[in-house]
Amino acid sequence: MRAVRLTALKSPLVDEDIEEPTAGPGEALVEIRAAGICHSDAHYRAGGGTVALPLILGHEIAGVIAGTDRRVALHYLHDDGRMLGKEVDGGYAERIVVPAANLVPIPDGVPFEAAAVMMCSTATAYHALRLASLRAGESVAIIGFGGLGASAAQLAKVMGAGKVFAVDRVPDKLDLAQSFGAIPAAAEELHDIDVAIDFAGHPPTTLAVLRSLRRGGRIMIVAINLRELAIDPYRDVLANERHIIGVSDHTRDELVELLAMAAKGQLDMSRVITRRVSLEAESINGVLDDLDAGTAHLRTVIA
Repeated sequence: MRAVRLTALKSPLVDEDIEEPTAGPGEALVEIRAAGICHSDAHYRAGGGTVALPLILGHEIAGVIAGTDRRVALHYLHDDGRMLGKEVDGGYAERIVVPAANLVPIPDGVPFEAAAVMMCSTATAYHALRLASLRAGESVAIIGFGGLGASAAQLAKVMGAGKVFAVDRVPDKLDLAQSFGAIPAAAEELHDIDVAIDFAGHPPTTLAVLRSLRRGGRIMIVAINLRELAIDPYRDVLANERHIIGVSDHTRDELVELLAMAAKGQLDMSRVITRRVSLEAESINGVLDDLDAGTAHLRTVIA
């Protein structure tokens, strides 16, 4: 089976022919039709997180159950907490074996590519907005307008948000944000924000956005690269009863809800996918390099 694997940290992925996976009791073999490339994958390649080598990266996966026409996307967390593309092999391959419990049916009309990216970028954004207890009419600031940010902009509107702002260091992404109905802004220009979602993890920006929150406002920390944040607990949090809330992963039920939204036309994930590449190490490494450097692309899929 063809696969693209990480064999050494801080090194490019490599093309390999590996043994075909086989499904055991309670498992399913899935023919992969689309796999999203997430910034987390660049983080793992660079040595961040705990990964078992050699490893097939990729946790945004959609395909068909082998030998059938059943279209499925994959919830990336095993029951024991292990993650596809991190602790166990993921989707940068032709096929994958997963527990049957991880299969999520794809409704008619939802393309494989859209279903794949919804398994992480859209689901994480949705989970963040749900944890924030977003209320109708509240303002939302999105920090880092990549694939997650574009999903968050659509979801915020679906969930009844008022004004949605976008902060990003890449000018082209701010232009894209406007096409999604978000208002481009610098972090220092924000005032009286109800909910902020930090996908970028740039400490000075995070601090500025935290200070832009109204009394009782909530900042949702999603970025896994945010390791230090120097705050004045009284000024920045206590005095205005602001909330700093961590966001990790999502639930299978949320994936089902999102796919239903897409089937109803409430979400258009085709607009989030701005690049497609083949299952080749050279192409995938190029995408990961772009993500590290900062790119105008939103989400890239292997298809």
